[in-house]
Amino acid sequence: MRIGIDLGGTKTEVIALADDGRQLYRHRLPTPRDDYSQTIETIATLVAMAEEQTGERGSVGVGIPGAISPATGVVKNANSTWLIGQPFDKDLARRLGREVRVANDANCLAVSEAVDGAAAGAACVFAVIIGTGCGAGLALNGRCHDGRNAVAGEWGHNPLPWMDNDELRYRDEVPCYCGKGGCIETFISGTGFARDYQRLSGSALRGAEVMTLAEQGDATASLAIQRYEQRLAKSLAHVVNILDPDVIVLGGGMSNVARLYRTVPQLMKSWVFGGECETPVLQAQHGDSSGVRGAAWLWPLNG
Repeated sequence: MRIGIDLGGTKTEVIALADDGRQLYRHRLPTPRDDYSQTIETIATLVAMAEEQTGERGSVGVGIPGAISPATGVVKNANSTWLIGQPFDKDLARRLGREVRVANDANCLAVSEAVDGAAAGAACVFAVIIGTGCGAGLALNGRCHDGRNAVAGEWGHNPLPWMDNDELRYRDEVPCYCGKGGCIETFISGTGFARDYQRLSGSALRGAEVMTLAEQGDATASLAIQRYEQRLAKSLAHVVNILDPDVIVLGGGMSNVARLYRTVPQLMKSWVFGGECETPVLQAQHGDSSGVRGAAWLWPLNG
């Protein structure tokens, strides 16, 4: 049995999977924000609940909104800031009495979709989370690829490529929380989409509300989604030019916008070197379960 944990900002989730991927158990508890020791205890509680309910002992994989630094052995780049600087994997392993595998939550999405999701069987999968923020992860042959510096897939904190004049102005108006300007995240996260609509219209709406207006033919909302599609296409074309993955998978709130799967692959061709691009862009098959499933699959069938 494989146990996966998805450590989110507000909820921490556990899943238990059989060897064939069947869900045996799933449960959520509130994340104890700003309390590191209680975060460890919450995860331990969820693991105990899964093992009690299934009657089996499982391997444990954990997805976190950050990474374990290969240089220092402690958490870095986590928006759950109370994890930063902590030897999270070692502390959790000590508490559970077993080895624990930890990966970035976007890498867990990539693993999940590569193992038994939308990109099942693909050798190289680039998975994107476009929600409140923007992250990405990479799976090679169904396994998480962290990279030498544990930053593989941190695509959202590269500059938006091929900026036009309006995007250059936007870059200066809205710095990214990472301290740099022009990051992809500031443009193509759900937050960035809603902010762009507000710049165009003067009205503050949630992304889903903007999409409803666009579907009703509202001109400003339609312009906002067209601008978003161009920016997403440029950003993904940049990935194709560097990595040329077999499949690109989208997760997070903006991945539910159905028109993206029609428009973005065609738009990407304008930015991919040579103008040829047949890379499938697919919605995550497991939806909001994909991250926690991928955490479980950090322990693959062949070890």
